Amino acid sequence: MPPEDWTQTLTAGPLLAIAAGAIALLLFLIIKLKLHAFLALVLVSLLTAVVAGIPTGSIIEVLTAGFGSTLATVALLVGLGAMLGRLVETSGGAQVMADFLIGKFGEKRAPFALGLASLIFGFPIFFDAGLVVMLPIVFSVGRKLGGSLLLYGLPVAGAFSVMHIYVPPHPGPVAASEFLGANIGIVILLGLVVAIPTWYATSYLFARYVGRRIDLPIPSILGEADEKQLENPPKFGTVVTILLLPLVLIFANTGLDALRAAGSVDAENPAVQVLRAVGATPVALLITVLVAAWVLGRRRGVSGTALEKTLDSALGPVCSVILITGAGGMFGGVLRATGIGDALADVLGDLGLPVIVAGFLIAAILRVAQGSATVALTTAAGLIAPAVEAGGFNAVELAAVVVSVAAGSVVLSHVNDSGFWLVGRFFDMDVKTTLRTWTVMETAIGVMGFAIAALVFAVA
Repeated sequence: MPPEDWTQTLTAGPLLAIAAGAIALLLFLIIKLKLHAFLALVLVSLLTAVVAGIPTGSIIEVLTAGFGSTLATVALLVGLGAMLGRLVETSGGAQVMADFLIGKFGEKRAPFALGLASLIFGFPIFFDAGLVVMLPIVFSVGRKLGGSLLLYGLPVAGAFSVMHIYVPPHPGPVAASEFLGANIGIVILLGLVVAIPTWYATSYLFARYVGRRIDLPIPSILGEADEKQLENPPKFGTVVTILLLPLVLIFANTGLDALRAAGSVDAENPAVQVLRAVGATPVALLITVLVAAWVLGRRRGVSGTALEKTLDSALGPVCSVILITGAGGMFGGVLRATGIGDALADVLGDLGLPVIVAGFLIAAILRVAQGSATVALTTAAGLIAPAVEAGGFNAVELAAVVVSVAAGSVVLSHVNDSGFWLVGRFFDMDVKTTLRTWTVMETAIGVMGFAIAALVFAVA
C-alpha cells in the first residue's frame, strides 16, 4: 500500500477522470483489440497507479496487495468449489438433482425452480460460494433442456445476489445495521420483503427475456458425467446432503456473526470462535469436498488414482477464472489506493438530500468508482450515520435506510469489480456480454431494491 506519509494531492474531479479513462482503456483493449483480459487488467492497473501519482516505490506493492487480497478468498473458494462441482457433476449427482427439479416443477418452470432453490440456499451462504456450489446443477439442467445458459444461470446468480445484498446474516447488511443502529431482526424481515420480488422481476423475468436474445452455450468447465456414472448415480438424498453441508457449516459462521452484532453472543467465547472457524467458507468447502470425495468417490468404488485425477482435472479449467478475478481485484485495489473513495466521501458528505436517498446515491457512486461493494456500503453508512442518529427514525425506517445503502452498493457492477469477472468467466461470457447481462441485472436489483425501501420508508 502507499506509504503512510503519502497524501493524494488530486481532488475528486481529476481522480474520477483517471478512473473513467482507465475503465475506457480497459474496455478498448479487451473488446476492440482483443487483448487477453488478464494482461489488460494488469497493464491498466499499472498505468492507473502511475497516472494517479502513487509513489513509484509503492506501485508494485499496491498491485500485489489488491491481487493477493482477492486471491486469498477467490482462489480457495473457486478451487475447492470446482473440485466439489466436478465430483457432483461427474458422479451423476448433478443429473439426479436436475431430474428431480424438472420432475417436480416441469421443464418450463425449471429456471424458476433453480432460482427458488438458490434463494433458500442463499440465506446463509455467501454469493460466490453459493454460485459455485449450484453451478453443476445449473449446467446439468441446461444440457438436459437446451437453450441459453442465461435462462438458467441468471435466476441462480440473481437469487444469491439479492440474498447477499439485502438479508442478514450476510456481512453487508449486518455491517450497515451496526453503523446505523438498526435492529437485525427487522432488517431481515424487510430484506426478505425487498429481495423476493426484486429477484422475480430483475433476475427471473430478465433471464427469460435475455435468454431468448443471447444464445449462450452450456460450458464444460466442471466436466460432464460419463455413461457409466449415469447408469449408477448417487441417491437424491445423498446429493442433497452434500450440497446442504457447506450451507449448514457456513451458517454457523454468518449466523453467529449476526448474533454477535445483535449482542446475543460473546464473540470471545472459545466455542463461538471454533464454530465460526469451522463455518468460514474455505474450511466449510474443504470439509465438504473431503466428504464428497468419500461418499461420491471411494465409497462407490472409485479408485484413489481415479479420484485424484478427477479432482486434479477440476483445477486446470478454473485457473483462468482465478487469475482474471484476481486481476480484477488488483484494478479495484489500485483505484482504492489512489484515494478516490476518500475524495468522493468528502464531496458527497453533505448532499442536502433525504437521508435514504443520500445513502443510496453515495453507495452507488462509490461502488461505480472503486468497485468494492463492501467499501461502498461501509463508507456510505459511516457518512450518513450522524444524520440518521439525529433524525429520530423508528425501527422500520432505520431498516429501510440500511436496505437503501445496500442497494446502492450493488449497482453497475463492471470491470473494477472482481465479482464481474467471476461470473463472466464461469458463464464463459466475453466482457460485452457480461455488461449486457450481469451489469444490467445487478443495476436493476439495486434500483428496484431502493424503490421498495424508499416506499417503506415513506409509509412507515
